[in-house]
Amino acid sequence: MEWLADPQIWIAFLTLSLLELVLGIDNIVFISILAGKLPPEQQAKARYVGLALALGMRVILLFSLSWVIGLTAPLFTVIGQEISGRDLVLLIGGLFLLAKSTHEIHGSLEGEEGHRSAKVYPSLAGVLIQIALLDMVFSLDSVITAVGMVENLWVMIAAVVVSIAFMMTFAGSIGAFVQKHPTIKMLALSFLILIGVTLIAEGLDQHIPKGYIYFAMAFSVLVEILNLRLRKVKAQPVHLHNPYDDEDEAAALQR
Repeated sequence: MEWLADPQIWIAFLTLSLLELVLGIDNIVFISILAGKLPPEQQAKARYVGLALALGMRVILLFSLSWVIGLTAPLFTVIGQEISGRDLVLLIGGLFLLAKSTHEIHGSLEGEEGHRSAKVYPSLAGVLIQIALLDMVFSLDSVITAVGMVENLWVMIAAVVVSIAFMMTFAGSIGAFVQKHPTIKMLALSFLILIGVTLIAEGLDQHIPKGYIYFAMAFSVLVEILNLRLRKVKAQPVHLHNPYDDEDEAAALQR
């Protein structure tokens, strides 16, 4: 237990917790969008169960470090490109994310089957299955990142638990905000398309610095927040001044 008194351990823990939280934002957005399609009374359950699945997958993968590390070993070669188990997961996950995000954008703009009809809620089990599939991709990427940063297993697990607990605390607020503002939801779906392309690129060993991606996302969110603020100011009622009120008031003072 001497490692508890090591300041480098605590620095690594705080750094990894922050990084896991940043990496988990994608997961929160995706879960919020899927949960928002459920009846209101089931949305909170879907969010918490989805994040609990993410936590469970991350912890299981952390205890299976040898298997995770082995996923980076080449399995076969396609057109001169070596494909590992991790590459396969990232490619499949990226394609799934592209297809799902495109379908959600189409549904938001055109309605199901190309026209607006009575709203039919999906099943809770179906939504949870979709969340679990994406949790697998995000968990694998998160765990590989953790393994590359920290050597102590318990520090990794503690950082993952803290980040997921933080996500659970604010998932409801994030979900409500995304559902309340359609432009934010569309922006979030666009981010998921960007993430899907990034996952496919990573699966093909084409590394894209995450800093560029997160900067673009943060800048887009800032611009949209300014737009929301501007629309709110324009929507405020305008109080017109009636000159007759001043005449009546002046007459009353003279009397």
